[in-house]
Amino acid sequence: MRNKSLIIVLAVIVTAICLYFLSFSFVSSRIQNNAEAYATDAQGNVDMAKQQAYLDSVWKEKVFLGMTYQEVKENELGLGLDLKGGMHVVLEVSPVEIIRSMSGNSKDPNFLKALDRAKELQRNSQERFTTLFEQAYREIEPDGRLSRIFSNTANRGKISYESSNAEVIDVIDTEVEAAIDRSFNILRTRIDKFGVTQPNIQRLKGTGRIQIELPGVDNPDRVRKLLSGMANLEFWEVWSPQEFGPYFMQVGQYLDKQQQAGKLDIAATGTQKDALSAAATTGEQDVLSQAAAGDTNAIATTTPADTNATALDTTAQQGGVLASLFTQMPGGLGANVRDTAKINEIFSRPEVRGMFPPNMKFLWSVKPITGDNRQEFVEFYAIKKGRDGKAPLGGDAINDARQDFDQQGRPEITMSMNATGSKKWARLTGENVGRQVAIVLDDYVYSAPVVQSEITGGNSSISGNFTIEEAQDLANILKAGKMPAPTRIVEEAVVGPSLGKEAIQQGLISTLAGLVVVIVFMIAYYSRGGFIADLALIFNVFFILGILAQLNAALTLPGIAGIVLTLGMAVDANVLIFERMREEARKGLGIREVINKGYDKAFSTILDANVTTFLVGFILYFFGSGPVKGFAITLMIGIVTSFFTSVFISRLLVERSLRKAGKLSFSSVMSDKMFRNVTFDVMKYRKAAYAFSLSVIAIGFIAMYINGGPNLGVDFKGGRSYVVELDQAVPASELRTALLDNFEGAGTEVKTFGASNRVKIITSWLADDESIEADNKVKAALDEGLAQYSNLTPEVLSSSKVGATMADDIQNTALIAILLALVGIFLYVMIRFRKWQFSLGGVVALLHDALMIIAVFSILDLFGISYEMDQVFIAAVLTIIGFSINDTVVIFDRVREYMADNPRSAIRDIVNPALISTFSRTIITSLTLFLVVVILFIFGGEVLRGFSLAMIIGVLFGTYSSLFIATPIVVDTVKEEKKAPAAPATATRA
Repeated sequence: MRNKSLIIVLAVIVTAICLYFLSFSFVSSRIQNNAEAYATDAQGNVDMAKQQAYLDSVWKEKVFLGMTYQEVKENELGLGLDLKGGMHVVLEVSPVEIIRSMSGNSKDPNFLKALDRAKELQRNSQERFTTLFEQAYREIEPDGRLSRIFSNTANRGKISYESSNAEVIDVIDTEVEAAIDRSFNILRTRIDKFGVTQPNIQRLKGTGRIQIELPGVDNPDRVRKLLSGMANLEFWEVWSPQEFGPYFMQVGQYLDKQQQAGKLDIAATGTQKDALSAAATTGEQDVLSQAAAGDTNAIATTTPADTNATALDTTAQQGGVLASLFTQMPGGLGANVRDTAKINEIFSRPEVRGMFPPNMKFLWSVKPITGDNRQEFVEFYAIKKGRDGKAPLGGDAINDARQDFDQQGRPEITMSMNATGSKKWARLTGENVGRQVAIVLDDYVYSAPVVQSEITGGNSSISGNFTIEEAQDLANILKAGKMPAPTRIVEEAVVGPSLGKEAIQQGLISTLAGLVVVIVFMIAYYSRGGFIADLALIFNVFFILGILAQLNAALTLPGIAGIVLTLGMAVDANVLIFERMREEARKGLGIREVINKGYDKAFSTILDANVTTFLVGFILYFFGSGPVKGFAITLMIGIVTSFFTSVFISRLLVERSLRKAGKLSFSSVMSDKMFRNVTFDVMKYRKAAYAFSLSVIAIGFIAMYINGGPNLGVDFKGGRSYVVELDQAVPASELRTALLDNFEGAGTEVKTFGASNRVKIITSWLADDESIEADNKVKAALDEGLAQYSNLTPEVLSSSKVGATMADDIQNTALIAILLALVGIFLYVMIRFRKWQFSLGGVVALLHDALMIIAVFSILDLFGISYEMDQVFIAAVLTIIGFSINDTVVIFDRVREYMADNPRSAIRDIVNPALISTFSRTIITSLTLFLVVVILFIFGGEVLRGFSLAMIIGVLFGTYSSLFIATPIVVDTVKEEKKAPAAPATATRA
């Protein structure tokens, strides 16, 4: 074996890396168990608050290899929402409102018609909304100029009356993209403050959408309000420490008396005055100064922090409760992040609130500072409310804000205001010279610069100790109030914790059962060789989990399905190698040469098969979302690791076993008896096969027509679905009748979901309305309909929503994914086999497999066996495309080999021997995968039932198409010159 040492070193390195990253999961699990044991009383009841307090206490403590528990949690192999429970949301930033705002809320009738028309066009288009808006405006007013609508004071310097429509659209595109970025940053901050462990937020490339996953969330309504709320940017006056210090002293004395009387129990984190010595590096504060008109590089000075003496000088330094909760920070007063909840609770008490003036409220800074001991601290601000409780100035006053540099080359922020805002800003800054003005977004202080002088004209600069990134972030925050960019939830899924635990159990059972079946079968069929293949398989699963942990990917239920599927597909490489070895052994070669030829001859076939399947996985990942993306990641990782373990690790084990025992067997009693004297003529039955396939597909589409169309899932047609569990079974038809009136007769489907007392309710009522109000209305109607079964205590275990526009996009994306997979495979096969006929045969067979799955689903639906065609179904179709082309490529590879060995033989004469020689491999691989997906169908749970059924159908017809569709099409389309007759094909023993 060439490069043996390199393979050993690489295997050791990969193993060590996987062990390292999986160790975080073990450490995290151990700490979680310790927390649960700590919070469990003698009766076995767990105090969740006590458990959380334990976890909070070690959050910043070093627990493993010098890392804190927080860092361990960030590096562990997480669980997806379907296993852990929680909430998945996709939000869309509304470009309509941004365009309206940029137009100055124009009432131009053609402008309004164009907006409405663009909304209609968006339903069936993947184009950007701004492109559709320009197209719609051109249709309505062919000679109209958009600059007439958008050349206003808000867009001064960007759009003039002479600007072309294309230039106007470019500016709008830029503003829409900037608004999405601002919304993303705002949402990320809101989520960070929400207190969810391991949240995930990401922009969906090429769209105005943002995907958010919140594990463990148990209050979906609160999350919806949090995510859908408009950004609230405000400018507030700030109380100086000298002004609020006496009130703090009064509160401190009160709290000390309460504690001495045993009426107050405060367990502070125990911060010290020097806890921030590493963070207190500047001693400067941000300042506000006048920016000359047209001069964005205005000079700004800084003010030493010691002129802003903190309340600690008068209160906390005297000791007591406040001293234990607050600490000195570079800019003033602050506290440990972990103590903010205690401080909020104390300051919200009526008796404490009464000690402060009614126009004083308290806010925290948004960005924590890390001290020497890795503790995080935030600054504390006393905000001065106006007479009506509102801020003196809102974010709607800002025209523009951007990051720039001052004359010393330091980063600063420049901002300009509209006419009304300029007047309010001049009054606010004039009354607060030498004092701070807080810039507040969603009740968190982003900056509190000191005013240098009254600022007139509306042009200001904020400078200080900013990095470029911090200045850019603050500029984005200031622009967040410039124009409304509301978000709407276009897709949502809520999974209850009970369903998550059930999914984990089902996933473990299906994985272990699949692993056991494959292990037993391989040993039974290949003897000692099968045992070696099983060891390589175990390495494969270990590597998959380790790499998932390294990538910080979450393990989902479809991800588990991907692992189970990989178990079946990983066997294929070993089967190819072992079958090659058996062929070489029948030629009488020595065992050493048998091993070398077996691996060498199988290598290119294995590579081709894995590349085509990986291509499908990549397309799934690129175009999929949510569960499909998780499945694709696992599938791609599994393909790479199975190639490495099957080709390289197994060979190391084979050679070691040979060296140790002196002999090695790749046959057993079972394998010696199977596939003996196999002989068949594929070309003889090809027309019958064509007719059979066309008949099944035709019957399937007729059944689909009778059924009123395909049984599309919510993610393809839009709507809302709920999984409801009752104490005992209720007929689905009865439940549907009970709900129809509440859903105003809209399309509603109710079916048993897994257990007999569990149903899935799907409704298209208000599917076009993606607002929170519509969500609440549908949920209220569901609750009202279920009220008559209140004696059975109905419980909603999970829910999901897909908006109509999102559903259209998902449908289009699914079709694109399938077409791209077929095109990609066509090109790859043509490059590898140098004949377009091979590509055509392979792609027609793949299209045949996809249509067969759809047809059989429709036929089953006709007989009341109904499974939805959703994103997971598309994942199954694409996976079968990958499996089937894998199978077909193996046959094609043997045909190519025989063509090279017999250049004068006609391809028609070569096909049958090629099929016969690969027949055992085709059946064994299909059989192992078939057994695995049957196990997944039985034990994988209702969520994966449709997926596994599609896989079962696909494996059967994929094997059939590789034999009776793909290769015959190649023969039928190849035009050959007359050649000397070849020797008749003889049956061989596989």
